[in-house]
Amino acid sequence: MLITYIQSAMRLAQYEILEDKQYYGEIPGFDGVWAQASNLETCREELQSALEDWLILGLRMGHKLPVVDGLQLIPAEA
Repeated sequence: MLITYIQSAMRLAQYEILEDKQYYGEIPGFDGVWAQASNLETCREELQSALEDWLILGLRMGHKLPVVDGLQLIPAEA
């Protein structure tokens, strides 16, 4: 389910080219999850890595995570 959640979230990603020819990507609804790189593929890879780190931290801290395509990750209670 985690892989499906990540794939679904990545389909929501939005990218743009900045004035300095860098690519910027973010995922709406995932505050603070963004990446910037010199090419689109690297930006996408870095964005997914940022998302994975954000999710792990959120789960460990018990944060409520966004629902994506009907999928919801719920932190385990300690």
